[in-house]
Amino acid sequence: MKFLESPPRFLFFTGKGGVGKTSLACATAYYLADNGKRVLLVSTDPASNVGQVFDVVIGNTITAIKAVKNLYALEIDPQEAAQAYRDKIVNPAREASLPESVIKSIEEQLSGACTTEIAAFDQFTDLLTDGTLTRQYDHIVFDTAPTGHTIRLLQLPGAWSDFLEQGKGDASCLGPLAGLEKHRSQYKAAVDSLADANRTRLVLVARAQTATLREAARTQEELAAIGLNRQYLVVNGILPPEEADYDDLSEAIHERENEALSKIPEQLRSLPCDHIPLQPVNLVGLKALRNLLVGARQVVEDDIKDNIEFNFDGHALSRLVDDIESDGRGLVMVMGKGGVGKTTIAAAIAVELAARNYSVHLTTSDPAAHLSETLSGSLDNLVVSQIDPKTEIERYRQHVLETKGAKLDEHGRALLEEDLRSPCTEEIAVFQAFSRVIREASEKFVIMDTAPTGHTLLLLDATGSYHREITRQIGEGVKLVTPLMQLQDPKCTKVLIATLAETIPVLEAATLQEDLRRAGIEPWAWVINNSIAAAHPRSSLLKRRALDELCEIDIIAKNYAKRYAIVPMQKKETYGSDRLRSLVT
Repeated sequence: MKFLESPPRFLFFTGKGGVGKTSLACATAYYLADNGKRVLLVSTDPASNVGQVFDVVIGNTITAIKAVKNLYALEIDPQEAAQAYRDKIVNPAREASLPESVIKSIEEQLSGACTTEIAAFDQFTDLLTDGTLTRQYDHIVFDTAPTGHTIRLLQLPGAWSDFLEQGKGDASCLGPLAGLEKHRSQYKAAVDSLADANRTRLVLVARAQTATLREAARTQEELAAIGLNRQYLVVNGILPPEEADYDDLSEAIHERENEALSKIPEQLRSLPCDHIPLQPVNLVGLKALRNLLVGARQVVEDDIKDNIEFNFDGHALSRLVDDIESDGRGLVMVMGKGGVGKTTIAAAIAVELAARNYSVHLTTSDPAAHLSETLSGSLDNLVVSQIDPKTEIERYRQHVLETKGAKLDEHGRALLEEDLRSPCTEEIAVFQAFSRVIREASEKFVIMDTAPTGHTLLLLDATGSYHREITRQIGEGVKLVTPLMQLQDPKCTKVLIATLAETIPVLEAATLQEDLRRAGIEPWAWVINNSIAAAHPRSSLLKRRALDELCEIDIIAKNYAKRYAIVPMQKKETYGSDRLRSLVT
């Protein structure tokens, strides 16, 4: 494997959700530890599942993986990091006997998602720069969040450094800027470490699919723009050529993967590249991880029955769309782990409702989503948009300058402009755009393709912070409807949890469901996407994976979802209105 040749101290695995970053990061950490290196495996994904891969509870403290000598792991938990960050600021205020009203005000300022981001970011930069914390490890392997969230994380050292260089104003954001000044040198060191190819290697993970290769190309350009130029490419999960002769499905998969690889974007052609074959089982456990990198194919049973028994009746996506249509309007939010097909499912529902002559707004809060590529054209009754952070920041900035800044003198306006350059501004701007979309759903269908799980939960955290602040300010007895209240109302909002019929995506979907319930939001249905079992394969490798799927579908039906739909794996990549509608019809 080229990406394992003379590995530097820091290895980052990034890419579009669902391409296998976690599996590759875990397998790499295991491989290095097995070769006598002392390794720390770190997940920066707010919805980490590294613990499930090793069947170990990890969390926000460095934990030894007992089954693998020399291997340790850490999952940066944004909520725990945020609480520790809050305690560092609030406890001294309490010890100083400040008035309770002042302490309460500080706690409210620290309740937003920006606090969570800063706290997790501080842990991240500590790992890159604090020698006392990491000197005992030969390698630190980072399993990152899906692309959009990771780009944001890797940009933050430079963003905060620039902000500190320019000074800060009276920071009117939901999260704090307190304490950032003392970290100026740490952020600069983090930037230097990330840009040094002798210390850091970035591995772009993709699948042999047009969309994920395009995403990898965009990621390559964005990383290069912030000085991270030395990158490697891994194309994961390629169907072995010998499987292509079994039936039309396996032949079609093989052909479309070959076509995608033959048209690989120019930005990726010069990168060192590895191809990793699709495995017959889910990559959970040490044996599966070991086989992933050494090239060993796991034995596929020869006695798998020719036909996989699977009752598809009653669980077509069309049933869910019929029920959604009966309301005549409303917000439909498609949530889930990166790579499960949220964009495709959201687009299919939107296209079908538009074809039924309803006015539909299809939007996304995913920084890495590209709805235009999925739709591949326009459609009557359908409006498409994206909550783009850069656009929303500028909109918010102009609004604040025209309102709050209108009566300020030159000095006050300069301070306000410095304040608005804070990376925390993004939190408010994106939340306001999110709120506008929610309000629109009272008049038409709004279908939202959300960012991968962790990023979406941070957005919901900001929604909850806003709700608490508004209700505190207006007091009791005043009627109002906040965005959170609309999300909690099943008459206004239907939340669909998208997943794959695989162990880790199902566990993560179940965790997401519990997180939503704690916020008072009850998921309406699950969508099991890209099901091999529902496509009735004849390839021995695909049949082996289909059998595992049946177990996961049974778990979903018995434990998690009263209402669910199953979408079969498609022979062709799903884009354009006709192919999207075929998922429903």
